[in-house]
Formats: sequence, structure tokens, C-alpha cells
Amino acid sequence: MVNPLIFREYDIRGVVGRDLTEETVLVVGRAFGTYLRDRGQRVATLGRDCRASSPEFAAAVARGLTSCGVDVVDLGVVPTPLLYFSMFLAEAATPPGPDIPSGVMVTGSHNPKDFNGFKLCADRAALFGDQIREVARIATSGRFASGSGQVTHLDVVPAYLDRVAHDARLGPRRPRVVVDAGNGTGGVVALPLFARVGVEAVPLFCDMDGEFPNHHPDPTVPANLSDLRREVVARGADLGIAYDGDADRLGLVTERGEIVYGDMTLLVLARALLREHPGAAIVSEVKCSQVLFDEVVRAGGRAEMWKVGHSLIKARMAEIGALLGGEMSGHLFFRHRWFGFDDAIYSSLRFVEVLSQRDGPASSLFADIPRTVTTPEIRVDCPDEVKFRVVEAMTAHYKRAGLPVVDVDGARVRFERGWGLVRASNTQPVLVFRFEADSDEALHAIRDEMLARAEAVRREVG
Repeated sequence: MVNPLIFREYDIRGVVGRDLTEETVLVVGRAFGTYLRDRGQRVATLGRDCRASSPEFAAAVARGLTSCGVDVVDLGVVPTPLLYFSMFLAEAATPPGPDIPSGVMVTGSHNPKDFNGFKLCADRAALFGDQIREVARIATSGRFASGSGQVTHLDVVPAYLDRVAHDARLGPRRPRVVVDAGNGTGGVVALPLFARVGVEAVPLFCDMDGEFPNHHPDPTVPANLSDLRREVVARGADLGIAYDGDADRLGLVTERGEIVYGDMTLLVLARALLREHPGAAIVSEVKCSQVLFDEVVRAGGRAEMWKVGHSLIKARMAEIGALLGGEMSGHLFFRHRWFGFDDAIYSSLRFVEVLSQRDGPASSLFADIPRTVTTPEIRVDCPDEVKFRVVEAMTAHYKRAGLPVVDVDGARVRFERGWGLVRASNTQPVLVFRFEADSDEALHAIRDEMLARAEAVRREVG
């Protein structure tokens, strides 16, 4: 019996041994194989991260796919972006590689070591929402395609390194960087890439170890960047680079040891891109700073605020032809000179490219960005059957009050001196809040108003 809760909005995820066993993973593989066969697709790439459970789970996925008549091209242990890259080999590699528009990545990403999961792709795009729910429906129905697929093996790393190195446009400087891979899969690809383009990269926790013995591989948590911050300052490096476990999230640290969050990284990259492509569309999500959107417009770009989730951002970028996108979580998406998927390794090189074209330190790239005060995400427990009704009621309330409300994902309410966001989590029974203002006083006022309103509404609708 497959636990239906493993099927999330953007991926499939659960605790190893409880939610995910070899048997349940085999069912997932068969369900996805059936999904592909129903769409006329008969081949998929397969990658895995370095967690202890990943070899067993990858083998089970391969058995499930081949039992449906889907051929599997096994990439071995790779960062998630290289799984995405494998779907573009027909145009990205020289000479052109095979045309394989589908894939499965076995990865727990930035989650604790006892988790694992699967990122599913078809037609060169990550599945999400109704597509994931369709795979879940097939899994629970027991209606699987049948056939006899074959397994072959492919080393995708050389083609990736060739393509990214060929794309690099470094300036006269060669910044010195420290790379913290968190013992995930990113370091073993990033280090030879930086060496190839002449950038000295000091390795920090770049040996793969699925136990993550040094720190948890999630660069959005400041505590996980402590070692990197110390190392950057101690070595006099120009920049610190951190990847999550499967290298689709990027964290940065300036030469001063200051942490740079995803929205400000996106802003620096957007400014550089807009100098080359005035008027380009830049997509980000509702949790990001208002400064990001205002400064993109000031730099001559079209700023679009969209829903939270890497799959949703990618889909929106393709829909409107945006050249760049990103999230607070450090997912960054280039459709300028790249293929639109989130790739922390490629994005880190693009940031080094910007730095290499300037005389000043990394901190100078952020010096003229207006300062605000913000909260981290505030998560408040709220039952799944209630949370969406709370958000709907709060959206209606603030619209009636005449306040500007962006409601593409929850309610982002604009007040005179800042904004507040309430949205229902896609993965947990919680309401997620975030606040930004021009002063501590204004921040506290907005936060207290919206949290109190949420509690009152919850009592009414719950």
C-alpha cells in the first residue's frame, strides 16, 4: 500500500523505511512508467544523489520503468541539474546527444538524511500539481503498462562541463571562491568546472557522504553556512558558494562573511542580464522582497510575482518567455544562454561571471540596494481542511478594506510602509507568513495585524 501523502505538489517525498520502501518505490516506478507510456514516451534518464537509500531506490525505479516497456538511461550519482541537462542533450551536447525528454531523479534534496524522494520529468519539464496527482492515481489504481525495457548507462558529466565552460563569459578578474557542497553531489562537478575556467575554488565538505557529517545540506538555514562564512573570511576569498544536497539551491556569502539570500542574488543577476537585454521579464515568487520587484523595474525589466515552487516558476517563465527567475530558497532559473531549469552550479558560475567583470568586492554588488527589515517565514499550525478557507477569507477582507492584494498564491497585502503575506503550505497543515517593512515599528504593526486577523478568521471558519 502506497502512502498517498508522499505525493506532494512538486515531487514525491517521504521517510525511508516508513513511507518509502523498495516495494513502494517499485510501484512509483511502474506508475511513472505507465504515465510515460500513456503519452507515447518510451525512454527516461535516471539519476540519484549520494544518500544511503538512493542506490536501492534507483534500482527499484529502473525495474518499475522497464517493466512498463520504458528504456532507462542510468546516469549514476549526479546533481539534480545534470538530470535536467540530460533531457537537452540533443541540442546541448557537441556532437548532439540522444533525445531523451523524460527523467527521474532520486533525491532527498535539502531534506534530512532519513528522507528521500523523486523528481519526475516529462517533455523536458518537471511534473507538478495535477501531473503528480495523475501519477498518484495510477499508483493506487494498480493499472500499469507492461513491456520489457532495457537499461543502459551514460556519463553526462563531460557533456555538462563542456557546455557550461563553453558558455562562460568571465571578465578580466578571476575571483577566488570557497565551495561548500555540504557533502552532497554538487562539489564533484563544481570544482572541476571552476578549475576549467581558471577560477580557484577552495573545497569545503565536497566529498560525497549521504550522512552529511558536517552540517545539514540546506543553504537557506544560516546555521548551515557558519563554516563557509569563517572559511571565506579566514582565507581572504572573494566569495563563498554553498549548494544543497542535490545542487539545485544556491547560497552565497560575501567576502565579509555576510549571507546573501535568494532574492538579492536574483536581483544582482537580473541587473547584469538587463544591461544586455533591456525589457526582459524576470519571474520570482510571493515571498521575495518588494525591493527585488521594484529594482528590476528600475533597471528596465518586467518584474512578475508568481506562485511558490520551482516547478511553477519554471512553467511560468516558459509561458511568458522570461529570461531569468528565482526563489527565496535559492532556486535560480536561466533561460538566457541556458535551458530554464534550476541549476545552482551553473548559477554560481553566472554570479562569479558578474563579479569577474567588476573591480569591487562581492559586497559592492549589493551596496546600493535599499535596506528593509523582514521576518523569516513564520509557520502557524492550521488543519488542511481549514487553511485554504482562512486564506480566502483574509484575501476578501483586505480587498474590501481597499488594500492592494496579490492573490496568485495566498494573499500578499500591501500596506503603506510594507507588506505581509499569508499562504497555505502545499506540503504541510500550516499557514505560512512573511513580512517586510521600512522600519521595525512598521514591521511589528503589519505582523501583529495579520497574525491576529488569521487567528480570528480561523475561529470563524474552523
